[in-house]
Amino acid sequence: MSARDRTEFVFGDLTMLVRRWDSGPGAGDSTFVLVHGIGVSSRYFERLAEELKRFGTVFAVDLPGFGAAPRPPRQLTIEAGAALLAEFVRSEQLGGAVLVGHSMGSQFVVETAAVHPTGIGALVLAGPVVDERAPKPWQQGMRLGRDMLRETPSANWIVATDYVRSGIRWYLRELPVMLGYRTEERLPLVSVPVLVLRGERDPIAPHGWSARLTETARDGRLVEVPGAAHVVQHTRAGDVAGILADFGARIPAIEPTSQPREPRRS
Repeated sequence: MSARDRTEFVFGDLTMLVRRWDSGPGAGDSTFVLVHGIGVSSRYFERLAEELKRFGTVFAVDLPGFGAAPRPPRQLTIEAGAALLAEFVRSEQLGGAVLVGHSMGSQFVVETAAVHPTGIGALVLAGPVVDERAPKPWQQGMRLGRDMLRETPSANWIVATDYVRSGIRWYLRELPVMLGYRTEERLPLVSVPVLVLRGERDPIAPHGWSARLTETARDGRLVEVPGAAHVVQHTRAGDVAGILADFGARIPAIEPTSQPREPRRS
């Protein structure tokens, strides 16, 4: 790994871990912030981050309670996570950042852009949830099971081991948060361009649902990666990086509005 050591970013009683990949010589000036889904961590973004650093600076986070990040003393709501991400964007002066949310991470980035838009240039919703036609836990569980049969062994290994590390109790505490958030109702509040990205064989974010979100967004577009399933950013990292780089290159620069702070190192 060429990523910088993880740093702690603390906001109130929430601690988020951040990893950074600096852009190489001749790279573009885009900035990407990668936000994972429920039960997992930034680990399944590693391949994508290595590809994306050719086009700009990349940050990947472990949200509070997930991965190696300390578990908060309370349930992590979408609103609290969005405020945390917004403070990170502000403090790091990430003007024009592209927020990339995968699965439940898509909910966090939608809420961030809807309520705290300063410094955000665009959103990418990768495998977004929750499909309004499958709002129950058992329905999502069945779709997750189908997806596992379509993923590569390495993708399943990362997801499974992260689920174990997160723990079933924390997962179940966060599950109602994910199921209760209405992405399709909050997305129209987002004013920046939105890219909805899915694997062609993703049963968790099917075509109909993804197309519905695309139409709901003020400025939305849909891209599907042939042959891929839900964890498309891991299994097709090079393709996804190219798609994100092209999307990010179209975003106008935004001047930062505040002074950065030095994050605490773990």
